[in-house]
Amino acid sequence: MAILVQCREKPNAQDIVDHAIEVSGGELIAKSSIKFNFRDRVYSLNHGKEGRILSRLTPTDSGDILDKKLPGGFERYYRDSLLAVPDSMARKYSNSINSVHYFTYLPYGLNDGAVHKEYLGSTLLKGQSYHKIQVTFDQANGGEDYEDVFVYWFNHASGNPDYLAYEYHTDGGGMRFRAAQNPRRIGGIRFTDYENYKPREEGILLKSLDSLYEAGELELLSKIEISDIRVSPDSYN
Repeated sequence: MAILVQCREKPNAQDIVDHAIEVSGGELIAKSSIKFNFRDRVYSLNHGKEGRILSRLTPTDSGDILDKKLPGGFERYYRDSLLAVPDSMARKYSNSINSVHYFTYLPYGLNDGAVHKEYLGSTLLKGQSYHKIQVTFDQANGGEDYEDVFVYWFNHASGNPDYLAYEYHTDGGGMRFRAAQNPRRIGGIRFTDYENYKPREEGILLKSLDSLYEAGELELLSKIEISDIRVSPDSYN
């Protein structure tokens, strides 16, 4: 089981996250165009004058659907024609696109202005030492899921977040625990896949999911795998 280790001097959560972003090559994300495949769709990150452009291309038998989450809103194209999308659906599509991109680029994004970090302690998991950090969000600029709570396990030796857990409130709410798999570095940036778990019982504390994972008491829901990752210098920079 995961064992909490007492530290004589409490480490600084911000320093741990800064180091994790540095060793993952995360700072290159702001200077790169990135494409990858996930569940039969192509996702893209680009940068423009107004900020980041997150895209999702969905092939269909009748033509491609291109969704774009822009700094100023959302756009959907079908066979290169701009479509009118109700605000409620635009928010739903934007959140879905943002979620895939967010997890793909972790730990990049943990220094966004709306993020708050709290050091929870040092713990042993699968025989290795980890810094355990909780992340919450301001309502302002924290997105529609600002009430979600995350916990990250940063490896003492490598600095990488090998595990993460989160509690969400949409679609009835729930908890997930993810274990990073297949780490690889492309264009200087570290990417991983994940095994995605959930607790078998309700009323579990988010902070305790590492102990349940170690004990084999979490249910494997899915494997989250990205492929055909392409990284190139962004033309805007």
